[in-house]
Amino acid sequence: MLDSVTEPPKTKPKKVSVRTGKRYRPSRIEDHYDVIVVGSGMGGLTTAALLSKLGKKVCVLEQHYTAGGYTHSYENSGYEWDVGVHYIGEVHKPYSTLRRVFDVVSENRLKWAEMDSVYDRIILGEKTYDFVTGTEQFTEQLIEYFPDEEKAIRDYVALIRKISKLTPRFFAGQAMPPTLAKLYNLIRPALVPGEFFKTSRQVLETLTSNQELISVLTGQWGDYGQVPADCAFLMHALIAKHYLPGGAYPVGGSSEIARTIIPTIQAAGGEVFTYAKVDKVLEENKRAIGVQMEDGTVIKADQIVSNIGLMATANHLLPDWAGKAIGKGQWPDTIKHSSAHLCIYAGFKGTAEELGLDTTNLWVYPDGNHEANVDAYLNDKEQPFPLVYISFPSTKDPDWENRYPGKTTVEMVTVADHEWFSQWENSTWNQRGDDYEVMKKKLSQRLLDVLFKHRPQLREALDFYELSTPLSTRWFQQNEKGEIYGLDHFVERFKQPYLHPVTPLKGFYLTGADVMTAGVGGALMSGVMTASAMQGLKGKKVLDLLKNHQSTIA
Repeated sequence: MLDSVTEPPKTKPKKVSVRTGKRYRPSRIEDHYDVIVVGSGMGGLTTAALLSKLGKKVCVLEQHYTAGGYTHSYENSGYEWDVGVHYIGEVHKPYSTLRRVFDVVSENRLKWAEMDSVYDRIILGEKTYDFVTGTEQFTEQLIEYFPDEEKAIRDYVALIRKISKLTPRFFAGQAMPPTLAKLYNLIRPALVPGEFFKTSRQVLETLTSNQELISVLTGQWGDYGQVPADCAFLMHALIAKHYLPGGAYPVGGSSEIARTIIPTIQAAGGEVFTYAKVDKVLEENKRAIGVQMEDGTVIKADQIVSNIGLMATANHLLPDWAGKAIGKGQWPDTIKHSSAHLCIYAGFKGTAEELGLDTTNLWVYPDGNHEANVDAYLNDKEQPFPLVYISFPSTKDPDWENRYPGKTTVEMVTVADHEWFSQWENSTWNQRGDDYEVMKKKLSQRLLDVLFKHRPQLREALDFYELSTPLSTRWFQQNEKGEIYGLDHFVERFKQPYLHPVTPLKGFYLTGADVMTAGVGGALMSGVMTASAMQGLKGKKVLDLLKNHQSTIA
């Protein structure tokens, strides 16, 4: 008789709530803090954590039900997705600047998983171009695609590395008092190359006349939401160089970013509150002294920081005189909101291995005519999508199977016009009516068709999907026009003196992507700049924190 065999018990999925932060209650708030930060996006959390490391008691107030801004995750129907952290460059390299800042603010709690060697695949019609990890490997792969353009390709790679290296010099004024910053910015053109003040297309067309190569090199323009003819080359160069070492993803999902930073703030006596909507900043003798919450509660602090964007800050938080002092009234000629977007969050039955998926992001374009395609689409949404970005977040996270065994997620992003949805602008989320749902379904099917063209094996495995529109972004993120990247990155944007951490309202500061550049890395570094500027002449304290921190070597 055979002995009975006992099967090992099945491992239960690890349950980790994607929601972070502590729910706001007036009774949980102290009467006074050293610093209040309005908004818990990457810039706000970084500023708060660095100030906490310097001994400040910081109160972060987030209107959403979870902390993290565009780094948060959400769940639905047994799946989880990130909403903005599709991949980040350099952080898997222990000695990179971004990795060091993340290690400081999370006190080494945040871990990273490197993506496959092909981190991005640019698809122009039927042609495919891979971006591979490593500067030399990236260069050689491009030369293989464009053998007659070797000099242009090598010059391009050298240039984006040069721009990245000199970017701290370009933004040095952000850590200076405003008066010194204005003087510094007057001489800045003599301190950095002229490419800092040109568009991507202007610069690239000095390197090559090959339009297909230019289309490929700018194939990540969705990472900052602007076509080559409009975007400052500075923004493009920072993104392109940022990914030369490859891409990485937070182990445990993007909610780990906020989850690992919040304890740093709490350790100094501070807290991160959610469901905490600020009504206005309180001032006395042109000095910020606290905030008034939507429920009327007053919270006092010595310093206030806004992480909700320049325009929203001026329009909704500040007294009129202070809003005008940070540019309100000048905006139409100098800055504007960045692009809105559509995003499908889809869930599939089966593991990544079973479905034949890897971590490579897909950038799908009808062809290389980026500007013309965007213009045609924005004038008529029935035209082909000018780009579709496809990400496989569950495949990038080595902890995914512990939380969601046998499942896979996909995200698809494209640009949109907020005005397409203006008739529902004053409606409530999830209650916008049948016409809205019909429009969403039509857009969803078009996006899914793009996915199934490139990953046909997913069609039969589809289990769930939902589409977010600019109205969704506005509802949850409180962005004025459903924009995804704060302010657009026109060359003129970087010349505006009011895009500075220090404002004319004493004790009131700005942080976030509008102070620096779009993306998690830009917002992260804005936190460094703002925390430094808040120290005045002692701003070196923040740099010393970064210099002296002992990072964990992965």
